[in-house]
Amino acid sequence: MTQDVIFVALMFAAFAGGLFAGFPVAFVLGGVGVLFALLGDLLPMFGIKVLAGTNFVGFASDRIFGTLANYSLVPMAMFVFMGLMLERSGVADRLLVAMGRMMRRLPGGLGLAVVAIGLVLAASTGIIGASVVLLATVALPVLRRANYNMPLGLGTVAASGCLGILVPPSIMLIVMGDQLRLSVGDLFMAAILPGALLAALYAIYIVVLCAIRPDLAPPQKVDPTEDGAGAAMGLLRALIPPVLLMSAVLGSIFLGIASPTEASGVGALGATLLAAADRQLNWQTLKDVSYGTGKTTAFLFALIFGASCFSVVLRGYGGDEVIEGAIQGLPLPPEAVLGVVLLVVFLLGFVLDWMEIVLIIAPLTVPVVVSLGFDPLWVAILIAICLQTSFLTPPVGMALFYVKSAAPPDVTTLQIYRGIIPFVLLQLLGLLTVWLIPDLALKLPSLSY
Repeated sequence: MTQDVIFVALMFAAFAGGLFAGFPVAFVLGGVGVLFALLGDLLPMFGIKVLAGTNFVGFASDRIFGTLANYSLVPMAMFVFMGLMLERSGVADRLLVAMGRMMRRLPGGLGLAVVAIGLVLAASTGIIGASVVLLATVALPVLRRANYNMPLGLGTVAASGCLGILVPPSIMLIVMGDQLRLSVGDLFMAAILPGALLAALYAIYIVVLCAIRPDLAPPQKVDPTEDGAGAAMGLLRALIPPVLLMSAVLGSIFLGIASPTEASGVGALGATLLAAADRQLNWQTLKDVSYGTGKTTAFLFALIFGASCFSVVLRGYGGDEVIEGAIQGLPLPPEAVLGVVLLVVFLLGFVLDWMEIVLIIAPLTVPVVVSLGFDPLWVAILIAICLQTSFLTPPVGMALFYVKSAAPPDVTTLQIYRGIIPFVLLQLLGLLTVWLIPDLALKLPSLSY
């Protein structure tokens, strides 16, 4: 084992130790970077020569200022604002009622309504916390009153809320585009079909399961006097506001009318107008949403700053060469090497949040995988689907915590875990499908050129 491998392993071990000790991730990343930079100054006294030193912290500060001045990261704050403001507009409540009326004759109709709402919210908010908490708060009481199987309902809510991490305008795709030097607009287009595929897999699973086991989702009573046209019009009225918002944001990007940065401002304004139209906009709402946006954005930027310090010092210890050599040294064909990288990302998702993986692991592994002849956009989407599973896998799956916090007190963690297992398997099936059919990720971006 070479000297570089030892120090790289020690850095990751120190990071894991700080993480499991309960310290904030951003401070663990930055702290480990600074400590190993100081160690780099001390090691020559013992005859151990390394490139890293406290001068690398200066390089990290340059990266931090570069990040603050990065125009491509501006949409992050705007889309967070849009998601939080949309949460106040009452869109989800109206959609659940309208879709529940339209789908009640189908097996698992309420579950299908939750998936559809999750897809709409995903394309309207871009942030997981808002989608999952909103879905859990609105849908779980309705599912319980309908005697829906609780693990199935919990899994449906968690998985549907997580669609926002992949479906544009996803915050994760914005950060990934910045770290991997890829166009955010191309990533948005590449993620549309895979996101729709996952939603379709969820819906098919719910329909088939509830057709086989009707006791999991008892059929809802249908009022014989209910007007089908009235229900359709109610659904149309509930869908128009979020669809207009999605069209304004994503349509302006895909048609080349606006950049992602400009479109994010349109989205923030549109969500504010929706809240005003629903008479939910007041000074307290604006204050709460602005405070929440600042808090969330500060957290994301703190992670980026900490990861910048960690990654710069890691490279000073030869971390990029170590990882590149390990990947290229695998006695496997290129497809198997990509499979190993995706497996590592999937397993890391059990213990790390997506932000750490995107900021540390992806920049080190994706260029090596792309050098084997793979399309970088396709690889990025495959990794994004893998990262989506990290929200549903214990012990650090954030969607599980969001659902637990919003669920009734008698809902147990075991019920949530039982509920999400089929949906994690469906996500892996979606990953395999995109692997076998690359056009699912590459077709839409190719049409823009």
